[in-house]
Amino acid sequence: MDNLDNRPHVLITGGTRGIGRAVAEELAPTHHLLIGGRDRDLAAAVAASFPSAEPFVADLTSGDDVAAAAGRIDRLDALVHSAGITAMGTVEELSRQTWREILEVNVVAVADLTSRLLPALRRARGQVVLINSGSGFFTNPGNSVYSASKFALRAFADTLREEERQHGVRVTSIHPGKVDTDMQRQIVGHQGGDYRADAYLTPESVARAVVFALGATPEAQVESLNVRPMAT
Repeated sequence: MDNLDNRPHVLITGGTRGIGRAVAEELAPTHHLLIGGRDRDLAAAVAASFPSAEPFVADLTSGDDVAAAAGRIDRLDALVHSAGITAMGTVEELSRQTWREILEVNVVAVADLTSRLLPALRRARGQVVLINSGSGFFTNPGNSVYSASKFALRAFADTLREEERQHGVRVTSIHPGKVDTDMQRQIVGHQGGDYRADAYLTPESVARAVVFALGATPEAQVESLNVRPMAT
């Protein structure tokens, strides 16, 4: 196995399943992985399946958890934000608590963790990749809170990108269309439709977009990527 010091270090939030797990699979041959998750045993088990990895355990909705976990990181070459949640419902139906929960995970936690890790990312002249969504550009009935969070995440990324140019930190937004994940099953279940996995992107296709962004040469940054299913 390679010496860990010879591999770029990347933290992947939501790294135990879905898109985050697929990103880990793609990067495992060349990177030391920090597998983000709330479940300590699951994060440890996933990390153990890779040649060079360790768990990063934190409840991203807890400022204390994030501060403690981030405080243990001294070196970081890339941060991939893949953790996210959704809730379906009309504006009339959604509660204040639901709005808070979605924005807390999808926006506030992202900003908090990124802020705490900027010193390490600046030292490495590293990269931040945010898994956004097509919902970061477009809205649909019944999807207000998720779209609002993704619009906000896009604004966060655009602002961070300009702020960090002087420090050499590059920032990329990835905007997938519908992806074959547990979240997509949740959405289709809420809508009462038939689930057809072949109508959606695979997590691996999104992961390869992340790899492409991370592979940009040092003088360039991939600012935004849209990835859409071929099926309509």
